[in-house]
Amino acid sequence: MRQSNMIWTSAEAVKATGGKASGEWHAYGVSIDTRTVKKGDLFIALKGDTGNGHDYVAKAIENGAVCAVVSKAVEGVDPKNLLIVDDTLKAMQDLGRFARERTGAKVIGITGSVGKTGTKEMLATALDTQGQTHASIKSYNNHWGVPLSLSNMHAGTDFGIFEMGMNHPNEITPLTNQVKPHIAIITTIAPVHIEHFDNGLDGIVDAKTEIFDGVQEGGYAVLNSDIPQFEKLKEKALAKNLNVATFGENEMAQARLLDCLEAANGSRVKAKILDEEVSFTLQIAGRHIAQNAMAVLLAVKLAGADVQKAAKAIERQEPIMGRGKREKLDIGEPHNPITLIDESYNASPASMNASFKVLALVDPGRGGRRIAILGDMLELGKDSAKLHADLALPIKAAGIDLVYTCGKDMKNLHDQLPANQRGAHKNTSKELAEIVPDVLIPGDVVMVKGSLGSKMGVVVEALRALPVKFKKATNT
Repeated sequence: MRQSNMIWTSAEAVKATGGKASGEWHAYGVSIDTRTVKKGDLFIALKGDTGNGHDYVAKAIENGAVCAVVSKAVEGVDPKNLLIVDDTLKAMQDLGRFARERTGAKVIGITGSVGKTGTKEMLATALDTQGQTHASIKSYNNHWGVPLSLSNMHAGTDFGIFEMGMNHPNEITPLTNQVKPHIAIITTIAPVHIEHFDNGLDGIVDAKTEIFDGVQEGGYAVLNSDIPQFEKLKEKALAKNLNVATFGENEMAQARLLDCLEAANGSRVKAKILDEEVSFTLQIAGRHIAQNAMAVLLAVKLAGADVQKAAKAIERQEPIMGRGKREKLDIGEPHNPITLIDESYNASPASMNASFKVLALVDPGRGGRRIAILGDMLELGKDSAKLHADLALPIKAAGIDLVYTCGKDMKNLHDQLPANQRGAHKNTSKELAEIVPDVLIPGDVVMVKGSLGSKMGVVVEALRALPVKFKKATNT
């Protein structure tokens, strides 16, 4: 490993955490999971609801960790490989704060009801060619994900990008106070996790605008000026003495989507970012993705980077696992495969509607159909039944031929669909995964979507196994 990749020395980690260490080491990454520990990592033994990282310290060291952050000595592990602290979660937060304070990076924070992770990934791609760029891992956006992402940030980082999420009020404030962004993006406001908010969307606005609490003096709030909640978002940003920068399709937007030619394999976009016109092509389909690109390019401009280079860079961005990634499945007709669209990571009414529009753009192959396989959208509160049933209209508008559902809430959609669109309904994704592969034919386009708790990834894995299953059947 090169010295320039080093993130922590033992002395720095002791200074950051106030812990005690008897050994000297250099760490090149920080991990909380022995399954992903790399050689040279610093392992943090967190205590969770389902396990205690202290039980895996020896395994972490065996897998290559140079040291483990623990709250007590661990039998069988050399004390030289331990950094002992009072509280390991607090120690990880301390490492994150120390990493944030020592860097001169331009830091961008992202939140919003939908589109956070995709926007974060696009922004990281946009800036990566213009300086050393560090971004949150996967969707690590909560009370442990944010400090873990911060603690992995190299001191020489030029651009830091951090996603912040919430399920309840008062969860983003402590995160943004750790991140201390110069620029805060709110992608949009939608009824996601709404069951935890007595005052509906107003409560979600209040929770999302907590991101402003940590923004640096003279910083920016990047806001979607197309949404009904814009004025309230703007008011809250101004109350924090932030500069407001806007994106959208309306004439007043500072980053304006001028034209978006949508196709099954992406979009051709023309835009004006402040005073600069730019044209580019996105590999990810959907107008909502083009709109998020406006927020990305506006943040690039505000961060002092080159918009044209950024636009060129995001042309390489591909859909990520669980959020629109596409795969071709050969079940006997190589030139007429099944197209699988994996949207299994999360779901809300807004993201469901956006996904249906994307599915409508994808033409089935010869003899194929458009099929949606849907699991419950969770945490929608008292209106959940109606919000599920209301999906019937956009499904019809998208020209979806067949809909399979699972979960108690999706039963409302199943009952609302006309008989010719109605596939089977099951209680769980596991039950659905047992039947859906058998009804697919070459040429089908299949989208799988549901909230993470609906476990629709089980269905995705069952579909991915189809080519192997087919080959075995034909070889016997």
